[in-house]
Amino acid sequence: MSTKTLAPPASARLLPLLGPAIVAGVAYLDPGNVASNMTAGAEYGYLLVWVVVAGNVMAWLIQYLSAKLGIVTGASLPENLGGSMKSRPTRIAYWVQAELVAMATDIAEILGGAIALNLLFGLPLVVGGVITGAVSLLLLLVQNRRGARSFERIVAGLVLVIVVGFCAGIIIGPPDPAQAIAGLVPRFEDSGSVLLAASILGATVMPHAIYAHSALTRDRFAGVEPASRVPVLLRATRMDVTIALAVAGGVNVVILLVAAASLQGVPGTDTLEGAYAAIAAGLGPAVATLFAVGLLASGLASSSVGAYAGSEIMHGLLRVRVPLLARRAVTLIPALIILVIGVEPTLALLLSQVVLSFGIPFALIPLIALTARRGVVGDYANRWWTTAAAVVAAVLLVTLNLTLIWLVVTGA
Repeated sequence: MSTKTLAPPASARLLPLLGPAIVAGVAYLDPGNVASNMTAGAEYGYLLVWVVVAGNVMAWLIQYLSAKLGIVTGASLPENLGGSMKSRPTRIAYWVQAELVAMATDIAEILGGAIALNLLFGLPLVVGGVITGAVSLLLLLVQNRRGARSFERIVAGLVLVIVVGFCAGIIIGPPDPAQAIAGLVPRFEDSGSVLLAASILGATVMPHAIYAHSALTRDRFAGVEPASRVPVLLRATRMDVTIALAVAGGVNVVILLVAAASLQGVPGTDTLEGAYAAIAAGLGPAVATLFAVGLLASGLASSSVGAYAGSEIMHGLLRVRVPLLARRAVTLIPALIILVIGVEPTLALLLSQVVLSFGIPFALIPLIALTARRGVVGDYANRWWTTAAAVVAAVLLVTLNLTLIWLVVTGA
């Protein structure tokens, strides 16, 4: 009898290499996404399903390019940018805009966690914000002391909670299949729908996720010999990004479908608290509680990833490392100020997407340029069609984000 051992299939050999995209993909499941998609479904029904799908298709390419840059160069996008900028004032100016974007991201995530804790336990929003920030710091300490794999496992567990929390409503209140399919046809209804579409895209393709993914793959695959392992890592990364964004995209579509099926026309659903009350009234308190738990997991996971991205931005551009506790305290302050002065939290979430819109070109355009240059990534430079697709995505995203800014400023 032959004792020859069969080699595991190629896909099985890639499984241990998965994980960084799951962490980066949390950015696509943050409270800003929840607020945008919930509002879109409640106000316009199935109209903007196509925006969520299109955003995730573009996000796949963008996140893959970011991950590739980290793998091939062994450096994050901020490090690559910092190394190419010889003038310190230029690096500082670039860091200022990136830091403002990171703070805007943190505001959305801290507010989401605070709202969830208020809905679940009646905690004051300020207290909930402090707790969310503290827990995100603990998650970052795990990443620092236990390594990337432990951090990935914790975040993956939180993603599972998010999936269950946000998808439970679709079982109780299923959407109309025909209308959901019709929502895949690109169209707008009025300026409000354009504003929400731009907000959805602003919450989908986020600058800090672009910065973070390159750092996550750098940390996970540090010291890899390019000649031997990079092709395998890139195949694993394509699988990783596909899984992560299939999950994130699916959850975002479900949030919109639940709102379209069960909350359309219900007053008060333009806030997360109102959406929670409407879900409790229409789908039952159990579904509403799961929604709040999902929102809490979203705030905790995305806040830790956002803080990780902010730390990497500072290190890469300024070559400075700030202790995590100090950095967490500083970035927590703007969110707590918003909560203390009584700004409506969901409005603050949506407006934070406007600030994020400013940062998209500064992260996306350099990423495309760097991954297209042989002088940076050698034989792994983008094929012309990859660069062309990325440029088209960049033009669309920048145009829609500028539209978002214009609509908000003019009040159109």
